[in-house]
Amino acid sequence: MSVWNHTSVTKFTLLGITDQKELQLPLFVLFLLIYIITLVGNLGMILLIKTDSRLHLPMYFFLSNLAFIDVNYSSSITPKMLVSLLTERKSIGFSACAAQMFVFVICGSTECLLLAVMAFDRYVAICYPLRYSVIMSGKTCVWLVAISYFLGIFYAVLHTTLTFSLSFCGSKVINHYYCDIPPLLKLSCSDIHTNETVVFAQVSINCVGTTVTILLSYACILVTILKIRSTERARKAFSTCSSHLIVVSLFYGTIFYMYLRPSSTYALEQDKVASLFYTVVIPMLNPVIYSLRNKEVREAFWRKFRKTE
Repeated sequence: MSVWNHTSVTKFTLLGITDQKELQLPLFVLFLLIYIITLVGNLGMILLIKTDSRLHLPMYFFLSNLAFIDVNYSSSITPKMLVSLLTERKSIGFSACAAQMFVFVICGSTECLLLAVMAFDRYVAICYPLRYSVIMSGKTCVWLVAISYFLGIFYAVLHTTLTFSLSFCGSKVINHYYCDIPPLLKLSCSDIHTNETVVFAQVSINCVGTTVTILLSYACILVTILKIRSTERARKAFSTCSSHLIVVSLFYGTIFYMYLRPSSTYALEQDKVASLFYTVVIPMLNPVIYSLRNKEVREAFWRKFRKTE
């Protein structure tokens, strides 16, 4: 905590999504419903994968970790946002703000890496089916997930330390609904050039690097699918990838929009809307997309449902 002694700030004020009173209750109901669906969908996905032996495969191991990340992603932000919509308690303590950013960066960075790992898994499964069990062994899968979490924690420590080492000697009002990096940098009276450079570099390396991995994986997958003579096999191969591509497109689109821009172009009101997609909406959509478009997940769900009857 000694690195944070450059500022006497004890708390910030989060302006939230909107200051229009007539919109706050409807938005509270909407986001509460989304949060409940997020928890039920992702925790249900984790439980289903854990209890159904037919889903004890690398693809579903990665999917269960993605669901775990989404639960923490949403839970680090949505409850505080809901409280702010329903009450006048919009302040957040200095340490709580730092903790929220820490968890948020871990989840965001790790999710990028997990999506790349899942693309690589599909590449091996479709392009090298006979060697799949050897390449994607249990030990390999655990290491890939562990490295993803380790890098996520490293990035979180880096950004949280750099951001909260700054001095905040002016306004303490954050024009956002959670403690994100860009709005906090705008409040600082310190030189933020290093912070901006680190954010741009980390997001570029993490997101661009994983995007290249995903694109290369799917380019190879597409070539392999086009060579498959069996229409049924080609359709099955494509269906296992389409869900992942939808999730990747939604997640990366908003991340690139938010962080790979010069600070002079930040429009915080527009950024709030964009942030809602990857902090609130996408964690809800992920289990829905994967369950609706994945035959094995649907069959596993109905097997569990019939047992409860």
